[in-house]
Amino acid sequence: MAKLGGGKKRFTNPLQIAASTTAQQLLMKPAVWGVLSVHVHGEENLDGVEEPFIAIANHASHFDGPLVMGALPTRLSRRLATGAAADTFFTTRASTIAIEMFMNAFPVNRGATRDYRGMSKQLLSEGVPLFIFPEGTRSRTGGMGPFTPGVAALAISFNCQVVPAAVIGSAAAWPAKEKRWRSGRPDVHVVFGLPMRPRPGEIAHEFNERMRRKVIEMHDSTAIAYGMPTQAEMLHRAALDKAPPKPKKDDE
Repeated sequence: MAKLGGGKKRFTNPLQIAASTTAQQLLMKPAVWGVLSVHVHGEENLDGVEEPFIAIANHASHFDGPLVMGALPTRLSRRLATGAAADTFFTTRASTIAIEMFMNAFPVNRGATRDYRGMSKQLLSEGVPLFIFPEGTRSRTGGMGPFTPGVAALAISFNCQVVPAAVIGSAAAWPAKEKRWRSGRPDVHVVFGLPMRPRPGEIAHEFNERMRRKVIEMHDSTAIAYGMPTQAEMLHRAALDKAPPKPKKDDE
């Protein structure tokens, strides 16, 4: 049986691009914007973005992908291919069709799987922009984990722009440990920064860390401005939750 999600022609097929864009703009975006109060910042930073580029963001909620995709101008999102975990979203035909239609997704290997090795490079070589979460999985605390160096290595190989995005509030709107989002249209912010490019001689590890610091900076400056938790505060809160309770004294 053919591998699910393995076809690459749809990323350059005008009819399939139009169908996916229509699904995103007329179905997915209104649905997400209807349950959240979404605030988008930094659209002016996207004026100079050129294809192919790689968009990145922090990842703490199922809302993050649709939020970034919906907040981007259509000229940048219409061909944007989203990297999604092969072992989660490409296991059944129904889930594959949904993730391909609404997120224009392609499968990304995790763990020991190697079935889709090289798809990111193939898409970039054909001029298709990518959207990848460098953490590789959702944070269970809301605080960012380390970035894997794959995005940085891709950007260096193709000398392409990286568009940093920060999502603030999505972890509280739909915590990773809960099956459903919170009611009441909680506030969520999406911030876009100026495109980044690898510096001459910069290795993947260095560019990777520079990208991560930029996303943290964007996240925290917006979080502070709107009275929301910073990355450090979320990680500190998670550490306190994990800490064993202090033993009571005899006189208590």
